Amino acid sequence: MRIDVDLDLCQGHGVCQSEAPQVFRVSDDNVVEILDPNPPEDLRRNVEEAVKNCPTQALTLTED
Repeated sequence: MRIDVDLDLCQGHGVCQSEAPQVFRVSDDNVVEILDPNPPEDLRRNVEEAVKNCPTQALTLTED
């Protein structure tokens, strides 16, 4: 799986970081940083929740 973020949509709410802190980090200026764009399969459930719960729909998950 691969995660992408649309920085034009992201508002830095931090939902992704709370769902999958191993994969996402929100900087002090409220911009999401993807720490691992191709996370391991054991984090799939957390990543899917982060994508699903993003308030601005800024995250996308695609299969490699």
